[in-house]
Amino acid sequence: MTPVEKIMRTAPVIPVLVIEDAAHARAIAEALVAGGLPVLEVTLRTAAALDAIAEMKKVPGAIVGAGTVVDVAGLDSAIAAGAEFIVSPGLTDNLGKAAVAKNIPFLPGVASAGDIMRGLDFGLTHFKFFPAEANGGLPALKSLIGPFGQCKFCPTGGIKQETAADWLAVPEILCVGGSWLVGKGVPDVAAIESAARAASALRN
Repeated sequence: MTPVEKIMRTAPVIPVLVIEDAAHARAIAEALVAGGLPVLEVTLRTAAALDAIAEMKKVPGAIVGAGTVVDVAGLDSAIAAGAEFIVSPGLTDNLGKAAVAKNIPFLPGVASAGDIMRGLDFGLTHFKFFPAEANGGLPALKSLIGPFGQCKFCPTGGIKQETAADWLAVPEILCVGGSWLVGKGVPDVAAIESAARAASALRN
């Protein structure tokens, strides 16, 4: 099993996190891990993201990666902060080459057959289907799985607790990305842990 597949099979949901204040990062990570979701994607959408990755890495059992990585500079910054895997919204030649060269688990975003073929050219077989719901939802991804059955997917974007099980019922879908687990502002750790427990029960 490849390192990226091992990460994808760790839990059915990867929380997609937008951390505004790095001081909240550790509490959020502890609540998610306690609830059974140890794989954490910190999106590089805020000034606090890199510090948040470093803080979350201190939580026992947490597997912390960086999301919204859109260029090589972001890739390098995320790795320097301690990211254990990289997630991108799309796939460019520059980013693909750099991620493969760094030998870090990499989950690039794909939305079409052409995207997947570009990834296969890099030797990649594990992808984030994004934006999942806006891009045609489960029927669209099932259509792509047809010619690309050797690939595995983590759909992200618009998926909720109520719909995640439908996606996870497809064998080629190893996990889903979820942004519903953590609200904005000061973290309600009890609510986060409860949401994580419900999500972690969504087994294939």
